[in-house]
Amino acid sequence: MEKINLINVYDTLQKKYGDKNLNSVYGGGCIKSPKVCFVFMNPTAKNIATAKSWKGVRYQWLGTKPIWKFFNKLGLISDELNNEIQNKKAADWTNEFCIEVYNEVKNNKFYITNLAKCTQADARHLSDSVFLEYKKYLLLELEQVNPKKIVFFGNQVSSIMLNQNISVSNCRNQKFNLEINNKNFDCYAVYYPVGNGFFNVDKAIEDLNKILK
Repeated sequence: MEKINLINVYDTLQKKYGDKNLNSVYGGGCIKSPKVCFVFMNPTAKNIATAKSWKGVRYQWLGTKPIWKFFNKLGLISDELNNEIQNKKAADWTNEFCIEVYNEVKNNKFYITNLAKCTQADARHLSDSVFLEYKKYLLLELEQVNPKKIVFFGNQVSSIMLNQNISVSNCRNQKFNLEINNKNFDCYAVYYPVGNGFFNVDKAIEDLNKILK
């Protein structure tokens, strides 16, 4: 399945599971064998790309701040870019700046995506059944991107993708195997580092500093 077909699928599923007044959001960054792929839950409506009026790129976390501070602490984006992000209001993110941010993601060899691409108007949790419908498409996406390592954030995403009941607190730094089309990928379950999971951000950074070595 080609990338454009995945985008069409994600936009169709937005109409089924997301807010019809918002856009779905796709993965972005290094799309050819990145060092690591980070998989979050589903997009936040705080992302400026979810607005129907937005005509630019539709990648994860555009117009937000905490996640970029997190990536900066991991050494994945520069102090200079992070400072610019932290001092910029969401309304001031232009398409050109979004591309600049993701060019740095690309150059630093990582890829950011979500299991589900549907955006809700609020912060409600998606059911396992919705995530499971997206799973087959994420597997195709991961196969196409071909990351060296995959990091699943949070218990729910990790459990669904790894086909077992995962508690991140009980498997810190544990390597799991995910087979996609006869290819094996090294995977890790890590604390969700933003939103309600912010209180675990230091543990997420500690674990990722080991995983990413």
